[in-house]
Amino acid sequence: MNESLHTLTTMPTVRQSGCPFDPPKELIEAREHGPISRFPFPDGHQGWLVTGYDLLRSVLADSRFSSRRELMGHHPLIDYGDIEVPPAPPGEFLLMDEPQHSRYRKPLVGKFTVRRMRLLTERVEQITADHLDAMEQAGPPTDLVTAFAKPIPAIVICELLGVPNEDRGFFQENVDKLLGGETNDEDLMAAYTAIQNYLAELVPAKRANPTDDVLSDLLDSDLTDEELKGISLLLLAAGLDTTANMLALGTFALLRNPAQLAALRADPALTDKAVEELLRYLSVAKQFQRVALEDVELGGHTIEAGATVILSYHTANRDPERFPDPHVLDLRRQDGGHLAFGHGIHQCLGQQLARVEMRVAFAALINRFPTLRLAVPAEEVALRPETADIYGVKSLPVTWDA
Repeated sequence: MNESLHTLTTMPTVRQSGCPFDPPKELIEAREHGPISRFPFPDGHQGWLVTGYDLLRSVLADSRFSSRRELMGHHPLIDYGDIEVPPAPPGEFLLMDEPQHSRYRKPLVGKFTVRRMRLLTERVEQITADHLDAMEQAGPPTDLVTAFAKPIPAIVICELLGVPNEDRGFFQENVDKLLGGETNDEDLMAAYTAIQNYLAELVPAKRANPTDDVLSDLLDSDLTDEELKGISLLLLAAGLDTTANMLALGTFALLRNPAQLAALRADPALTDKAVEELLRYLSVAKQFQRVALEDVELGGHTIEAGATVILSYHTANRDPERFPDPHVLDLRRQDGGHLAFGHGIHQCLGQQLARVEMRVAFAALINRFPTLRLAVPAEEVALRPETADIYGVKSLPVTWDA
């Protein structure tokens, strides 16, 4: 039996007032009509929107849906006309299908195992402690984004890849421009070019003088310098911005849910579950796209070959058919299995690293500052726009009893 077909006519660009952690109400309403909707793109292309957990997960596991960038010619907010999208640059495997995808991902898999990432815990603890020491010494108030949330993952990913510590500020600034949703096209290209040029010098420098890092480890593979540059760019952007926004937005969510924060502070054993629940609840990587390579039956409807499908991760992670009381932050939630890291062959390579960073950072922050609280009214916290690739806060003013 076919589901009734809902149409979402425009992609929402704002969230409900007072609900900074919930998906836009139009997406929630679309999910209430069913797990899949029609979506007419601004350029006239008739695409689809998947908001249900089970359907979204099935698309991610189905090789009949492509991730290739050159097929992603339709933007949910902008009519780009007949502009031809080029294939992803060498190494940027997130926007590739098999077998190209595995050529780049396979050499990296062993570098990001659960065991290897757990071995990094001590270093993450030291980096976190250093920043908490600096916060304590400077005294309240502070912007948690610049003092804590951004520098910790920046240092970790830069050390992992072998980027000198003095250059991490350069990457923070330019990744912000790339993913923050508020940069004009000219500055976007300038930021992308600046990072590309830097990496174009870093890779041959590693060949001349390899060190103990992931990039140097990859030099023994058959990957070219151009491919290594693309891989490095992808890992830097993904490893820096997503975790930074989870740390800041996650702290904001905990401060807005004092009973949950108190439960976490009282029971450190909750930390693992708390991280998973925050990942589900916030879903900072809000949506991705796929393109049907052939006609595919999905949710009682035929997805036509060539149709673009928008995958709404943050709505799927609030699907009431999968998660009871999905709009409630519940750190003791038993029903895991969120899609914040994706699913299938493109599931986030660095998810175990992100988990280590969040477990360490959240626990250390709330224990060091038991009176931590917002320094401004919640409605004055500056949020990233809904157009940003990664959702989060631009700044998070906090204070505590010194």
